[in-house]
Amino acid sequence: MSDHREAFATFIKPFAEFPALQQRVLDVLESLPADVQLDFASDPRFDVAIEDYQPGKGSRLFIASPGAVGKGSRCVVLRPKLDRASEAFAKYVIAHEFAHAHLHNGGWGEITDIEQAADALAASWGFDRPEQTGWAWLQ
Repeated sequence: MSDHREAFATFIKPFAEFPALQQRVLDVLESLPADVQLDFASDPRFDVAIEDYQPGKGSRLFIASPGAVGKGSRCVVLRPKLDRASEAFAKYVIAHEFAHAHLHNGGWGEITDIEQAADALAASWGFDRPEQTGWAWLQ
């Protein structure tokens, strides 16, 4: 494990009921470049949560509202069904969402579209978007 064991343990704790997803989140965190790991581990606004969706009631999540850089939350919210998705797809989604957090939902280099920027950064970390999404068979 990296030098950020305590922070990473906190980040994966919400996924205790989803062991495959918990391990996937940890695997992605540990594979990120050291500066990104430090960015996440040292920022109290960064957090990782699991979506709490209840049919007919919707989702509940209490986080600080987004604000200027240095203010608001940098919370990554992941869906429980990533526990059952293919490993490659799940890790891509996790890395893509971490890329958004690292980029503060902004662009990357010459890429100004935030989705393309997150995809490009995730790919630079070794998590390319799979051709098969893995969502179709998940309920």
